[in-house]
Formats: sequence, structure tokens, C-alpha cells
Amino acid sequence: MRDTPLSNCERDFLLKAIEEKKRLDGRQTYDYRSIKISFGTDYGCCFVDLGKTRIMAQVSCELITPKENRPNEGIMFFNIELSPMASPAFEMGRQSELLVKLNRQLERCLRNSKCIDTESLCVVSGEKVWQIRVDVHLLNHDGNLMDAASIAAIAALCHFRRPDVGIQGEEVTVYSTEERDPIPLSIYHMPICVSFSFFQQGTYLLVDPCEREERVMDGLLMIAMNKHREICSIQSSGGIMLLKDQVLRCSKIASVKVSEITELINKALENDKKARKTGGKFGFAESLPQERITALKTDVSPVEMSDVKEKANEIVQRAEVPPQTVPSPVLTAPGTGQVGEGLENSWGLEEEEEEEEEETMELEEGHKEKGRGDMVVISDSDSEEEDVVILNQVTTKEKASSSNQQGAVASKQKQKKKRRK
Repeated sequence: MRDTPLSNCERDFLLKAIEEKKRLDGRQTYDYRSIKISFGTDYGCCFVDLGKTRIMAQVSCELITPKENRPNEGIMFFNIELSPMASPAFEMGRQSELLVKLNRQLERCLRNSKCIDTESLCVVSGEKVWQIRVDVHLLNHDGNLMDAASIAAIAALCHFRRPDVGIQGEEVTVYSTEERDPIPLSIYHMPICVSFSFFQQGTYLLVDPCEREERVMDGLLMIAMNKHREICSIQSSGGIMLLKDQVLRCSKIASVKVSEITELINKALENDKKARKTGGKFGFAESLPQERITALKTDVSPVEMSDVKEKANEIVQRAEVPPQTVPSPVLTAPGTGQVGEGLENSWGLEEEEEEEEEETMELEEGHKEKGRGDMVVISDSDSEEEDVVILNQVTTKEKASSSNQQGAVASKQKQKKKRRK
């Protein structure tokens, strides 16, 4: 599934805002989004939130046979997965151009920069070495994936602990965490990527572009650097020509940002170490009391409840007493009425309908009087069951009107019988 393209109005609006040095989220030109680093329950699991971009990195290890040309060095392997859960533009099980680009850049940043001592991963020369595997999963995509992936990967490597190994003759024993304390990796430095996006053929520059800004940019420059101001890798994409002054300017900005992010990673590692040492909550358990999983945390404003009764009584006294009489309903138009408590349920009828009803009522009363004059009732009061015979001499025209009256006469006779008993 492809992502929805930007309209011309959105594109023009973004470019116009960048020209005026304004951004959609209110940041300045060289500002990063808020970075949040947290660790999981197991060693080597790290979550990084860069604004709305969320990435998880998991480090694992296993003993394998080393390469023939490097028998004394361990192996570093990096894998990035872009799932459709993060963005509808990604397809499952298919390597896109973006995925290959991110994977290569991450390998240049971490493996080619020699930030990890691979010789310390050797167990038996030429036979057994440790393979360190870093799996980076994209959970939500909102731009600048490379920076978030590099932060998550290096933080997970610093947090990872491999199991201890014992060698007795030709036997290699891997001890569990209960038997021996796990051993951290030997890390020389922490390279971190900083991305710069260029607009209007390099006229305007932004740090940490979001997803919409990446759609309208003309080129991208990624610089991987450590806190010692050593450039580990640099890559430019987009087909724009950059001047030497622009690259130097970006490297100076990157050195400042890298030092800030490195301090943030070290602080997060120290907090996690203290929590594990003191037996405090960390990982999944750390998020439970802060209500970040089951519910959203809302700010509660204090409200004074001391004089609530007094104010309520004042409001009741000032209120006007409701009238006891209910106004009669007003029929605004024929065919309408008012229905409600205390109101008369009535309907407005036209004058012609009222006249027709009056005429029908008069005709019914006339038929009743005629029927009473021609009716003779014979009853036998001595018998247990009273037989009622109605003799009525009517014409064929009056049969229809008199049939309705027979039921009423019979009911009256039954009532009389009950009274006599």
C-alpha cells in the first residue's frame, strides 16, 4: 500500500513556512524533537521515542565459527525491519530502497567505525566467537528514522550483557546469569547520526526533519559523529550540490547535538543500573504506576470545597419561586397540540371537521330514539338462566343502526340480574 501523496497546497504551505523559518511543530531551525530513552526488562532491549517516531532495538548473541580471514574477531550483524504497523507505505516481506539505505548507513555508523572491540568477542581462536546481532524494529514512523535507529542501536549495545564463558581443555561452558554475572561489551566510543535536510536547492537547512518535511526536501545529509568530534561516516543523498562551508557548518551543529544525546544516553543507563541494583522497578514494571499503558494521565486541578454549601444556599435563596399555576396551552396552528406534565393534551382541529363530528353525533342519537320506540323486551325472572328476547320491527334501512344497540341492551339486562341476586 502506498502512502497518500501531498497535495500542491500542502507542499506550498510547508515551503512557505520554511522560508519564514517556521515549522509545523513550533521548533526552531536547529532544534531536535524530544528524545526519550527507556530500557526493557532484559538486557539489550531499548526503546527510543524521537517525537512521534518510535523504535525498538534488541541485541542478542550466539557462539558461531569465525571467518577464515579473521579468526580472532567476533561478528557484528545489523537488521532493520520496517513493518506496515509503523506506516501504510511499508510492505511486509519486501526490501524497499529505504530499508537497504538505512541498513547500509547503520553498518557504516557502528560496524565500520570500530566502536566495539570485536577481538574481545573471541572465545577460541578459529573455532568459537560471539556473534552480536542487533535487530531494529520500527514501531511508528514520523520522519528521521536514521537518527532514532542509531540512538536505539548504540544504547542497546551499551545496555547489553553477554553470558560468561569458561574453557576447560577443549570444552566450552556457557554460564547462565544465575551462575555468573553477565559481561558487558567493550565499547570504545558512541557514534550517533545527525540528519540535515535541505530545501530550495540548499538555500534553507533544517535539523531533524519530520515525515512531512522529508517529502518536500531536495536533499539529505547524514553525519555520524561521536562526542570527541570524530566523524565516523558522512552520506549525502538527493542529488544536490553542497558547498564546503555548508558541510562544515553542519558538522559544527552535529558536534553539539551528539554531545547532548550522548549525555542523555549515559544518564538513562545510570538510572537503569541504579534501579536494577536497588531492586526498584524497571522495564515493563516501571510504566505501570505512571498509568502509561492502561490509561492516559490527565492533570488534576485543585478545587476548593470549603464554602460549597454556603454558596449553594445563597443561590437557592436568590432564585425565583416557580409559579403554581400552569399556563393553558396555546394552539399555534390547526393540527398541532401540546403534550406534557401540567398541560392539557389537545389537538387543534379545523372548523369543518368539528361540524362533521357534530352532525354524526346528532344522527346517532336520532337512530337510538327510534330504536327504543320499536323495541320490546321479554324476560323470565323465575328461571335460573334468564332468557332475553328482543323483538324489534325495523326496516332494512335501520338494521345497520339498530345492530349496534342490541349489545348495549343485553349488557343492561345482565346487570339487573346481578342486582336482584
